[in-house]
Amino acid sequence: MALSLNEDGAAHLPGAAAPFLGPLRALAEGQPAERAGIRLHGVPGLADLLAPDALGGLAPGMHPVRAILFDKSPGTNWALGWHQDRTIAVQERVETSGFGPWSVKQGLFHVEPPFALIEAMRTIRIHLDPVPDDNAPLLVAPGSHRLGRIPEAELAAVVERCGTATCLAQAGDVWLYATPIVHASLASRGDRHRRVLQVDFSAEALPGGLAWLGI
Repeated sequence: MALSLNEDGAAHLPGAAAPFLGPLRALAEGQPAERAGIRLHGVPGLADLLAPDALGGLAPGMHPVRAILFDKSPGTNWALGWHQDRTIAVQERVETSGFGPWSVKQGLFHVEPPFALIEAMRTIRIHLDPVPDDNAPLLVAPGSHRLGRIPEAELAAVVERCGTATCLAQAGDVWLYATPIVHASLASRGDRHRRVLQVDFSAEALPGGLAWLGI
């Protein structure tokens, strides 16, 4: 059954990134090997690939605010339990009401904002490799994006109530998500790569002197 962004919080866009697959793979191959997730900032060519007339057109009216390259491989493989994405990346730490706690990931400042900001965001996952059932497809709980900030102790019950959808993909496909959707993934069972470029988009300006990290 096909998922819809409004009802389910996720939509499959087959081949949406196919015209850009060569440059995307070249960008990925220029990053350090055997690292689970690399936060991309200031990478030459990335802004062009995410411009409004390219992949940025998948989130109209929004701009890219964070990009992460995930690479599950024989040397770097992992599983991820059910969770919501709750943090954003910013240029510097500025104490602002409603924002916190803070963390530093790969030298970059991250903070948990008011959840209404997360609810207004969109995320695209651009698949650089095929993702059949045994290559760690993302799992989502359809409709969970409408439930607000879910306490961790309640995630299992939410997944049981919403059910699970498996997000299979071919190289060049895109999955578009409401950023707060509850999601997870298993470790890959194959001897190959599963590279995904994940980009968060927002139309919001940050308050109190905070600024998005961007790309």
